[in-house]
Amino acid sequence: MRGLVTYCMIAVMAAVCAVAGGCSHSPEQVDEPAPAVYFWRTVLKLDSAERQFLAQHEIKKMYVRFFDVVLRDGRPMPNATLRFDDSIPADIEVIPTIFIMENCLRHGIDSVAPLLVNRVLQMCETCDVTGVRQVQIDCDWTATSQQSYFGFLNQVRSLLAERGMRLSVTIRLHQLRMTPPPADEGVLMVYNTGDVRKNNGRNPILDPRDVQPYLNDLNGYRLPLCAAYPAFGWQLLYARNGEFKAILYEENLTDTTVYRPAGTDKYTVILSRDVPVFNSDASSNTWINVGDSVLVMRPTAHVIELVHNQLQQQRPGINDQVVLYSLDSKNLKHYNTNDYETIFSH
Repeated sequence: MRGLVTYCMIAVMAAVCAVAGGCSHSPEQVDEPAPAVYFWRTVLKLDSAERQFLAQHEIKKMYVRFFDVVLRDGRPMPNATLRFDDSIPADIEVIPTIFIMENCLRHGIDSVAPLLVNRVLQMCETCDVTGVRQVQIDCDWTATSQQSYFGFLNQVRSLLAERGMRLSVTIRLHQLRMTPPPADEGVLMVYNTGDVRKNNGRNPILDPRDVQPYLNDLNGYRLPLCAAYPAFGWQLLYARNGEFKAILYEENLTDTTVYRPAGTDKYTVILSRDVPVFNSDASSNTWINVGDSVLVMRPTAHVIELVHNQLQQQRPGINDQVVLYSLDSKNLKHYNTNDYETIFSH
């Protein structure tokens, strides 16, 4: 009788935990955590500043974008394939990363899984990328595309497992409230947290107010996680009426024939013309008009450190591996060595 009572008490406690969202547990961490960076360009070529950064901060992993998968003529197709003009230091593990446009998930993505894995392996062989133990899939999936995406990931994961490789995925903040995808581990993207369409005084790359609502979802998320933080900036173009128009592509804002300073990190357009914009196709252009404004947004080291500490308090160990987005000397110079040491710290 006592055994029956004990059994019932355990059952009731289990039910209470289930209703409450699960008993507390120690979240798992990613495999062999180490300082890491993303490389997100179409040509692999490292300059001296980037190589120095890798050595100085003892970077051991590089998540390298190999290609995108986009919808073309109603079919998912590879796009913007990385060209290897350089080699990555031999002591750094390369993690091939593939970005998949969310609309591809509604157009027979299942058949893409073996093609994607074979393409990654062929690129590794052709470009002498050795020792690959993991492949990452990056996709901003939603509730409507979840079933298709998860089915696709199951296939990719199975194909990789046959070759002794692991699958990792990117996780956006809003996805913390959804079922974790079928993968071995994830990288939480702690950037692009806001909406560029809202010119509301918040930094859309990273603002603690945009991260705060998701902190309570961290500890119970059942997927090994590490965190990725931003080291980049945006030039945001807005019309005279405040409507968002585009992200400019490395525009020279010091050109006083086109732009006039209008405050800290703010410029007013004084000459209408065609300018390149940030896009999957860097040759895309947009027209800027006299009276348009450009805001330069870049998170401060203080803000990154604040969010870094908030995540660590909520989910101890998530910063055991920090991934910096991204390795690019144009952006790296905006922070100092101490800033990076703090970001990479546990």
